Amino acid sequence: MNRLLSVLMSIVVALTLLTGAVALPILVRPFYYAQIGPLDIEQKSGMSRSEIIEAYDDVLDYCIGVRDDFAAGILPFSQSGAEHFAECRPLFELDLVLFAVGIAAVVLLKIIDRRTPLYRFRGHGASFWGSAGLCGLFAAAAVYAALDFDRAFTVFHKIFFPGKDNWLFDPATEPVIKMLPEEFFRNCAILIFAAIVLASAVVILLDRKKA
Repeated sequence: MNRLLSVLMSIVVALTLLTGAVALPILVRPFYYAQIGPLDIEQKSGMSRSEIIEAYDDVLDYCIGVRDDFAAGILPFSQSGAEHFAECRPLFELDLVLFAVGIAAVVLLKIIDRRTPLYRFRGHGASFWGSAGLCGLFAAAAVYAALDFDRAFTVFHKIFFPGKDNWLFDPATEPVIKMLPEEFFRNCAILIFAAIVLASAVVILLDRKKA
């Protein structure tokens, strides 16, 4: 039972770090706002900064379940475009739910660990292995994405939206894509990877102090 709980703890820690990192660009909206200028989104979209922020907030509010109807500020959109965001919505909501559940599970397992120390494999605790494994996995993914981000971006959509092609927005009919350039998603990926590495490093250092 002790070893089983240790394995469970490793999985929960990895899941919590992953979902927390993914939640960062979703919840920290200033991360997007700060890129409006550097990515020339005003010029590319033909919208003012305030209109861009309004459109982005509308899209995010829909994706995280704050609003029931899809909207993108002053921007028009097709039924196909709205359907893609409808398909994104459960993924966004699932990530936030799993992050909250993960935090609760980690707290519970930590309480159990204080009363009955969990098994430490090769002198390291479950948190160490969970964070180290996640960090190693994403390091490999980061190398793949760095070599060909376009290809990685396509693979990502084929995995999470199998059989769908409505994520291939035509700027002429889906102007929302002008305010969501590929560079923004690349920067989101960088932020997520950096957050995973930083959080994993903290967890690993804390584990080494206990060894």
